[in-house]
Amino acid sequence: MQQDNIITEEEVLKFREESGTPNEKIHFNNAGSSLNPTIVVDTVVNYLREEAIIGGYEADFKYKPDLEYTYDLIAKLINSERDEIAIVENASTAWGLAFNGIKFNDGDVIITSEMEYITNLIGFIHLRKTKGITVQVVPNDEQGNFQLEALEASITSRTKLIAITHIPSTAGAVLPIVEIGKIASKYGVLYMVDACQTVGQLPIDVKEIGCDILSVTGRKYLRAPRGTGFLFVKKDIQDQLDLLLVDGHSAELTSEDNYQPRPDGRRFELFEKNRALILGLGKAIAYALAIGIERIWQRIQLLSGELRSQLKTIESVNIHDAGTIQCGIVTFSVTGITSQDIKARLSEKNINVSVGLAKSTLIYMNKNDLVDVVRASVHYYNTIDEINIFCKELTALTKGK
Repeated sequence: MQQDNIITEEEVLKFREESGTPNEKIHFNNAGSSLNPTIVVDTVVNYLREEAIIGGYEADFKYKPDLEYTYDLIAKLINSERDEIAIVENASTAWGLAFNGIKFNDGDVIITSEMEYITNLIGFIHLRKTKGITVQVVPNDEQGNFQLEALEASITSRTKLIAITHIPSTAGAVLPIVEIGKIASKYGVLYMVDACQTVGQLPIDVKEIGCDILSVTGRKYLRAPRGTGFLFVKKDIQDQLDLLLVDGHSAELTSEDNYQPRPDGRRFELFEKNRALILGLGKAIAYALAIGIERIWQRIQLLSGELRSQLKTIESVNIHDAGTIQCGIVTFSVTGITSQDIKARLSEKNINVSVGLAKSTLIYMNKNDLVDVVRASVHYYNTIDEINIFCKELTALTKGK
């Protein structure tokens, strides 16, 4: 990227002003839920007010073009077609609707990584108990990188699905989903990507990735309201997935005793959903696109790199991120102080972080003998000054213990 396209400090001030971001509060919990731009909040609130005045169905009709435009914005964001998108409540809903629609048979194999998220692992275990499937885990190498050669060597005629979490919940790694996609395509294996921590943080192109399914939340790096998310299902495989829930929106009655699913991705939606939040999701995506996702990713890498560099200088702080490419999620622990205590004591200083529990990425955490970690996750509207303050306060905590 050219130097003159870097997000400037003046722009950061503007973004903070447009979000009402308080200077006295440092928000390093963007991997949990980021701060919404004011235009997102206003859009949601104003729509709800209008619903209360003119009626829910009437507001829906009035804002139909804006609601439809959200699908176009999502398609632009991930380089898909608009008829490959379903808007749902969150990434877990999106992932579950697609995963549980796959027709698994006894003996089928799912290949995943040690970084897989809790919800997805529970889904695998449930199928192992009910369908007799097998789950095969490709471990990271000693440098913390996903082993592509091991993945390819693991594929057999029984391999039904490769399911990968792109950015894990409790580590700063970024898995090579484009390269994984090439392997999945080479062997004709269904490929599913959990992009819950990804979209809004770094560029995502489903055509480049070659994935069949992608699940996304709005509340994290997209800065959309909670209760928003979307599902991408490649047009070519939509008919291969069973529908878990069906209503008059997701399917059409063809007779008194038969129906036909919609011919697009909205077959995975239901009619009744929060229109105000959909509009808020659209505004958040438009806001991110206007800044530029590549520029956002560069800024996040700058900030997280600086944070890791400063943390390395603090005695008794242990950073747990590994892998060649690392993201805006910075995980660490402090010798002699629990992660929960670190979180609570930083909160007293108006600094938000979260605690990543072992269960969130159980295979990875067990492998590395981690019970929990402190998770500090930066976004483009954070500043170097905030990192300086954070590390100063953390240093004081470690010395005081």
